[in-house]
Amino acid sequence: MRIYADLIRGDFESYIADVQDYFRCLDEERARAFVEAREVSEEYGRFIEALE
Repeated sequence: MRIYADLIRGDFESYIADVQDYFRCLDEERARAFVEAREVSEEYGRFIEALE
């Protein structure tokens, strides 16, 4: 088992790094979607005001 320890450790560290990258990507997309939703809501508000 010890002869594979470095290989297993490397694979585990790579896995953790990939998971962190994935969650970072999700966080960035979530933030982008919130900005987009706010902008669309503001545009809709202006549209409704223009109708009145």
